[in-house]
Formats: sequence, C-alpha cells, structure tokens
Amino acid sequence: MKYLEVVGDSKSEKYESLLNQIRNLINKDENLISSLANVSAALKQTFDDFSWVGFYLFDGTKLFLGPFQGKVACTVIEIGKGVCGSSALKLETLVVSDVHKFEGHIACDSGSNSEIVIPMFNLDGLLGVLDIDSYKFGCFDETDQLYLEKIVRFLVEELF
Repeated sequence: MKYLEVVGDSKSEKYESLLNQIRNLINKDENLISSLANVSAALKQTFDDFSWVGFYLFDGTKLFLGPFQGKVACTVIEIGKGVCGSSALKLETLVVSDVHKFEGHIACDSGSNSEIVIPMFNLDGLLGVLDIDSYKFGCFDETDQLYLEKIVRFLVEELF
C-alpha cells in the first residue's frame, strides 16, 4: 500500500507534494473508480477548508455521482445546471466565491459557500468533472485552479 504524506506550508507547496503523490498513486492498470476514490480522499485530507471533494462522471447524457469524500450528495446533475453542469457544458473551470450568488446553484449541502469545478475531457469529449466545495466564502483562487487543472489533466491522460 502507498501512503500519502503531503508536506509543505504554503498552498502551492501542498499541491506540489500532493501532485507528486498522486502521480505515484495512480496508474493505468488500476480501476477507474478506485483511483478516483483515492484522489478524492487525498484532496480532502490535504486541505482542511475543503468540505466536499468528488467526481461526477458523464454517461453521455448527464453527470452522475462518482467517488467522493464528504456529506451525501446529489446523484444526478443535468448538463448546464448548477456549477457542475455549467462547467461541463462550457468545458471550462468555474471558480465561484459565493455559490448563493450563482444563478441555478444546486445546494446539495446547504452549508456550502464556495465551489470550484474542473471539467474532465479529452478529444472524444466530456468525461466528467471534479467538484470541490468549501464552507468558507472565497476559498478557491488561481493557485487552486492551476493545480487542480494539472491533477485533472494527469487523471485524464492516465485513466481514460
């Protein structure tokens, strides 16, 4: 078994360490769901401000709940609906400092105040999204976006 030991004081240092750990933890020969479950757990245990971390996977029509860490969650999200569905539709990362101001926000956890969603896609199209929530307003910034996009790119290249 491989153990996760993330080191560093700054957010960037934590992400660099985490990215290296994920690169060692994930490989093409392992099951997709198991791999995504471990990445969810690694992100959640690394960042105390993350209240929910998980994946929604695309089935060709809608997003359905995949591996996650946190409170129970919505099981199906339509493309174009909420932050996840909007990110999936636009194929771009969405950083929302205050989800209560995002028109059409889907409140699976009423305590959530900010969110970042990173789409997973390749040349064949949408694969899913990585969704991270926080109870803290304005939790996510350019550093989160940069490193989470790197993590998602690695996962897409390795697992899909």
